[in-house]
Amino acid sequence: MTTAATPSSRNLAMLRQLIRFIAPYRSRFALAMLVLVIASAAALVLPLAVRQVVDLGFSRESAAHIDRWFLLLFVVALALGLFTALRFYLVSWLGERVVADIRSAVYRHIITMSPEFFEHTRTGEVLSRLTTDTTLIQTLVGTSISMALRNLLLLVGATIMMAVSSPRLTGYTLIMLLAILLPIIVFGRAVRRLSRASQDRIADSSALAGEKLNAITTIQSFGQEARECRQFDDSVETSFLTALRRTRARAALTAVIIVMAFGAVVLVLWLGAHDVLDGSMSMGQLGQFVLYTVLVAFSLGALSEVWGDVQRASGATERLMELLAAQPSIRAPERPLALPPPRGEIHIEGLTFHYPSRPTQAALADFDLSIRPGETVALVGPSGAGKSTLFQLLLRFYDPQQGRILMDGVDLQQADPHEVRSRIGVVPQDSVIFSASALENIRYGRADATDAEVKAAARAAVADEFIERLPEGWHSFLGERGVRLSGGQRQRIAIARAILKNPPLLLLDEATSALDAESEQLVQTALEHLVEGRTTLIIAHRLATVRKADRIIVLDGGRIVASGTHDSLSREGGLYSRLAELQFAVPG
Repeated sequence: MTTAATPSSRNLAMLRQLIRFIAPYRSRFALAMLVLVIASAAALVLPLAVRQVVDLGFSRESAAHIDRWFLLLFVVALALGLFTALRFYLVSWLGERVVADIRSAVYRHIITMSPEFFEHTRTGEVLSRLTTDTTLIQTLVGTSISMALRNLLLLVGATIMMAVSSPRLTGYTLIMLLAILLPIIVFGRAVRRLSRASQDRIADSSALAGEKLNAITTIQSFGQEARECRQFDDSVETSFLTALRRTRARAALTAVIIVMAFGAVVLVLWLGAHDVLDGSMSMGQLGQFVLYTVLVAFSLGALSEVWGDVQRASGATERLMELLAAQPSIRAPERPLALPPPRGEIHIEGLTFHYPSRPTQAALADFDLSIRPGETVALVGPSGAGKSTLFQLLLRFYDPQQGRILMDGVDLQQADPHEVRSRIGVVPQDSVIFSASALENIRYGRADATDAEVKAAARAAVADEFIERLPEGWHSFLGERGVRLSGGQRQRIAIARAILKNPPLLLLDEATSALDAESEQLVQTALEHLVEGRTTLIIAHRLATVRKADRIIVLDGGRIVASGTHDSLSREGGLYSRLAELQFAVPG
């Protein structure tokens, strides 16, 4: 029979996950620990020097001895200061380096996750873990670990020296120390639970803010600023109250530790004073013992603070390791099949697909479709018919539950997704513009393209005319999410990317929907040249854009209900004919 792990063991087990990030810098960590030991040893020498000064007394006969001991005190203080500063630098460097590596590792992992992951994980929550949680780990690695080891060394060393000075008084002190451990255990568990809850609430606030700020124009156009502010205030207040409960627990823990620790100092001092009066202990011995007791008390107080940091960092580590442990639902097989030279042939057979968030509703059902190399196929149908879903499956963002998709004769599930996507150019309906220059936004289509090739692609997409009018031309910053561009301009940037990539398969999702009539005509001409000699799938709600397609596939409810040319489908009647009548009917 297995037993559940205690919270403390789970804490240590979770924090052990950090070892793999510290391991590459083990030599620097070892040097920091060596410096820490030297600094701690220097601190333990100080009470010995104080004892000698007190016991020698202040007289002319002892002046030479006093001079030597005060000189030793200064040398020890100098060593303490230098090695403490060096220890601070080394562990701070280590903390910054480890956190940078963790952030990079989490980001590299998250960016490989399939869209299914983001159906149930908000990007704002991921960003919170990348920032707030890693900051807590930075505190742990860059400060708390060295503080814990330093104070642990001082605690052990001072306890040993206390025993050398007075075993009887040390016994009383250790009894008090054992009594102090109880509140550390009790309050420590509460702090860990509240720390995890606090970080979750912060993540909720970050996710909410990210979502709303990305929709700022919608919020303002509907006049919902006050409502959104109230909603965010409620989220922040919840986060504050959770953090307040955690702070109360830590404050109570600190108060109990300090009171009990200094109570032990007072008790020992009182007992020691009577030993001096009885002649069983010298004043110097008492002073030495008291100083070591103070070191023990301060070490315990510091360790209680560190324990609180450990609790918080443990919760943060758990959240980050959850991200690193998440596995993408779409990944390359162990031995992927190589795709043959590109022809642009697509064959879909017996395909049925449900989105993970809608397992009972088929987005595509019993779907069969073959597309010849170089063929232009248009997909039409009402919203929710499955047109965009087919694009998602071709890009292998998802895998079908039944059936398969073949590209140039190779099942997509047997191929490397990166190789599959390298053969596909996409122009989405909602174009994504990055916070970079116009030149770099287009170069996203092919990272190794020269400036001349980028500009040629822009000219083909009729994007050069507005880019050259920007304040800094090709090097103009386009703003976050392209806020400095119109919808049509953003679409032409996306078309230029696809032209630059020059793929054998094109997926055009309402590629000209955001353009004015003049720009649409120019871009349609550019697209006509672009689709020559390559396979093209077009999603279009405006049927005027698909009249020249080699074949039109009509979808409804995730199934193919008709197939043919514009003229043949118009004569047949049915869904396409009704859509055509609605769009091309001239009002009387």
